Amino acid sequence: MNRHVLTVNLRNDPAAIAAYRDHHRRVWPEVVASLRRAGVRRMDIHLLGRTAVMVVDLADGLDLARVFANHQASSARVAEWERLMKSLQEPPADARPGEWWARMEPVFHLTEEEPVVAG
Repeated sequence: MNRHVLTVNLRNDPAAIAAYRDHHRRVWPEVVASLRRAGVRRMDIHLLGRTAVMVVDLADGLDLARVFANHQASSARVAEWERLMKSLQEPPADARPGEWWARMEPVFHLTEEEPVVAG
């Protein structure tokens, strides 16, 4: 499995943040099924204020950009969900040009063995 950690900001609007939380309490079944079909093995989203961090584990050998492109193109319902989520978000200031969810740089891993400096 390969892990990716990404971040995005929610709009600076309490109603947008509340809507984002509410939607994620009841993610549409089509979205969950599409993510699984695309190769997502595990996904966690955490919030701190308006900063969202997503941890995504993909099946070995899969490319993150391709997985999410396939997911978004899988159905009109999934595309609707993605448009809805994007309407509540904005890219972080440190995002690369064209990047919405910005990839975070791994700098440290702690495992059962010795700690490993990433990079």
